[in-house]
Amino acid sequence: MSDAGRPGPTTRRTVRDAYGRRSPFASSTKEPLTRRLVPVVTTVRGYSGSRLRQDAIAGLTVAALALPAGMAYAELAGLPVTAGLYALLLPVLVYAGMGATRRGVIGPEGAVALLVASALGPLAVAGSPEYSALAAALAIGIGCLFLVARLAHLGWLADYFSQSVLVGYISGVAVLMALGQLSKLTGVSSDLEGELQAAADTLLHLGDANVWTVAVAVVTLVILVVLPKVAPRVPAALVVVVLGIGVSWAMDLQSHGVALTGPVPAGLPDLARPDVGMDELRSLVMPALAIFLVSFADAILIARSFAAKHRETVDADQELLAYGLASVASGFSHGMPIGASGSRTAVNDSMRATSQVSGFVAFSAIALILLVLTEPIQYLPSAVLGAVILVASLRLVEPAQWRALTRSSRAEVAIAAVTAVFVVTIGVLAAIAAAVVLSLVDVIRRMAAPEDAVLGWSEEDGRFADVRTRPDAVVTPGVVVYRIQGRLFFANAHFFKRRIWAAVDGAPRPVTTVVLDAGGLSGIDATAVDAVAEVHAGCLARNITLEVARATADLREHFASTGLTDVIGTEHFHPTVVAAVAAATA
Repeated sequence: MSDAGRPGPTTRRTVRDAYGRRSPFASSTKEPLTRRLVPVVTTVRGYSGSRLRQDAIAGLTVAALALPAGMAYAELAGLPVTAGLYALLLPVLVYAGMGATRRGVIGPEGAVALLVASALGPLAVAGSPEYSALAAALAIGIGCLFLVARLAHLGWLADYFSQSVLVGYISGVAVLMALGQLSKLTGVSSDLEGELQAAADTLLHLGDANVWTVAVAVVTLVILVVLPKVAPRVPAALVVVVLGIGVSWAMDLQSHGVALTGPVPAGLPDLARPDVGMDELRSLVMPALAIFLVSFADAILIARSFAAKHRETVDADQELLAYGLASVASGFSHGMPIGASGSRTAVNDSMRATSQVSGFVAFSAIALILLVLTEPIQYLPSAVLGAVILVASLRLVEPAQWRALTRSSRAEVAIAAVTAVFVVTIGVLAAIAAAVVLSLVDVIRRMAAPEDAVLGWSEEDGRFADVRTRPDAVVTPGVVVYRIQGRLFFANAHFFKRRIWAAVDGAPRPVTTVVLDAGGLSGIDATAVDAVAEVHAGCLARNITLEVARATADLREHFASTGLTDVIGTEHFHPTVVAAVAAATA
């Protein structure tokens, strides 16, 4: 084996569980610090020229889209366009090195920009130096919250975003992204707040659409749809951006009413601490917390959604660290608060980016453009940008994921649908909170009625199997073998008792023995202990023997400590279901 294929240096360690025993689940090796803190070091192992070409094209395309988007979101937040442009430099560089997702893109975003505007509006005049300093301080505050969350290992919070929440959230975001482009594609503006209201207003005034703007949008959409089919390796998004700039300059599209990106200031930012007093900092605490929650939820949902497409995993704690440092870097470089970009991540993914190298390319391209190539960007039609984002948003919705949810559970489909509707109607943060609550309610519902079965002997499988799924499984005369999965506790103790007596009453012959297959029980609480004791007492009253099979060592220990073993009798505990049934029929 070559050195490149050998495992890196490791540190041996012994891991103990809560009882002081050696744990078989914790790894006995630890990756080097560099690989853990800078994931790109791992993802570029075995890097090739073909991957570099793909990442370079993806990074250039993302940079071309990020520049005008950064300017637009800065204006939306009430900041100079430079605040949006500077947020595309150091933050992008930091995240490319430390982000846990290979294709994630960060920078100025619409939801964050709106929150910034609402938070800073009462504190300073939009566009003023004081306003810009507050925005930079807010970015640093948000970054500090990310770092505190990382130190507290709060990445587990992301585990409450189930697959149904992920699918619904991404679908809702895709709808919002698409609706947000209608104004750019038609040239019809709206003064209404909210993507849904603004889109409806735009549709009502389609008669005022600019013909040249619509023509540019249609041609761009045709190229974006057709080119990948006839020439899959050609970067369609980059092609339309370059063509859009060239045609706009040659035909003077602005004179025909086509909206352009406009002038882009040249130069790189200085590093400095925002000049903000303690009183202003205290007023930024709650806005920073709100934006942190939105950014964290958005970042994890987007990262995990795209990682799932490529069968990858995302370390939520590492994402917290990367976002924290990137946000702090944005604040110290006069940038604005940042967030995860679903649209640019979609474009980066559609351009087949393979690693965080595309982020380094995007940073380099943006820095170069800000230094010497700002003039051409001003000719980019907004309709071209809108068309690229529209196509990327449509690709976010995957019917296969909805079909998978349908096959899994109607409850999961309902959660996904509610999440998508809430994202569009009430906003990202409220939608995510509602979706998480729905997911927890679904978890409680499932735990209150866990999987259970009556078992019969299957000659084909050579074991006891669920009589509902194995037609050849034969119930042993006079014996009910009952299996329940998961943790037995107060929420499902009544379910457990009710199902056992239902199985006894539904048996084809009078029952003399009940065998409790405890192999699937992961734990038991005080209420469940009482429930098992009640079942045993009920069996005695009916002249039925209770046998327990496949109880784990921990479960046997718990039975013994609570007195259940003495109540049931040690002779009624068996290592297998076969042994328990044999004892019952002896």
